[in-house]
Amino acid sequence: MATSLNDIRRKIDALDARLVQLLSVRARLAQQAWQAKGGTAAYKPEREAQVLRRVRELNKGPLSGAALNRLFTEIMSACRALEDQLAVAYLGPAGTFSEEAVIRHFGSATGSRPHASIDDVFRAVETGAAGYGVVPVENSTEGAVGRTLDLLLNTSARICGEVNLPVRQCLMSNARSRGAIRTVYSHTQSLGQCQQWLARHLPDVERIAVVSNAEAARLAGKDRSAAAIASRTAATLYGLKLLARNIEDDPKNTTRFAVIGAESAAPSGRDKTSLILSTRNVPGAVHDLLTPLAKHGVSMTRLESRPARTGRWEYVFYIDIEGHQLEPRVARALAALGRKAAYLKVLGSYPVAS
Repeated sequence: MATSLNDIRRKIDALDARLVQLLSVRARLAQQAWQAKGGTAAYKPEREAQVLRRVRELNKGPLSGAALNRLFTEIMSACRALEDQLAVAYLGPAGTFSEEAVIRHFGSATGSRPHASIDDVFRAVETGAAGYGVVPVENSTEGAVGRTLDLLLNTSARICGEVNLPVRQCLMSNARSRGAIRTVYSHTQSLGQCQQWLARHLPDVERIAVVSNAEAARLAGKDRSAAAIASRTAATLYGLKLLARNIEDDPKNTTRFAVIGAESAAPSGRDKTSLILSTRNVPGAVHDLLTPLAKHGVSMTRLESRPARTGRWEYVFYIDIEGHQLEPRVARALAALGRKAAYLKVLGSYPVAS
């Protein structure tokens, strides 16, 4: 005999009651764990990464791994807020993709704080005004965010996490139609990510780069002949109509963000380490610099060069490698790199983004 709708609902209600009880038990255990740590920082990136990894491994469906990831991020965020209200700095104002990255990584119970520039985010972390910061590092379409790389070179902050955020760009305005738009505001990176779409649909419209997508939305809200490229969240915050969704040229468009704090994360079991290196000005220096990685079985996942700003045609190299700096093989490779490099800075080790 088929189960009636009322029976199904009664079972759901009973499960909901059980879930509430279990969540309360979990929250109390989280408080006990914080007290056992001596009331130190409630956010432990390596532990949270392990929890999310285990949840995904246990998942048998029908919920997706991504859905469970979001649910448990919010559970940990709410439990963390009982112990310590984190202050996380990001490039503001409210409604930026940076804010979305904060929520994706830390959950919505976190005390996020918008700042006017990436420089200000670094400064907030360095001075202790914020416990952590979230800064854009690179985009899959437009490449590295140069200002972030330049600031990483000299900062005392360490990378302790990363966030990979799929970026869905939207055109928004209070104009009656696309034909009434004369100006499009957005961040430089977003304009680049949508340049083909703009060339096809708004070829004669002036494009103006501003400090953030949320600032673009704010400006568009003041001018009925202007539009902004930003997130759907920004459209809601600034009272704009969505004229087109998902206008990024690459449907897999993703921005990688770094989480910066006072310390690296402890090993989580699946980690990454970021470095900055420079070479001596001799033939074959770059090749020799990278040989210790191969010798010690350490895989390199990213290599980016930037002008060193210390002399003409001098460069530094930003490198990501697999593994944690405390792992023996990685430690041996780093020691060998230190002997070969003219300059070596370990930016931090942290869990690989889920």
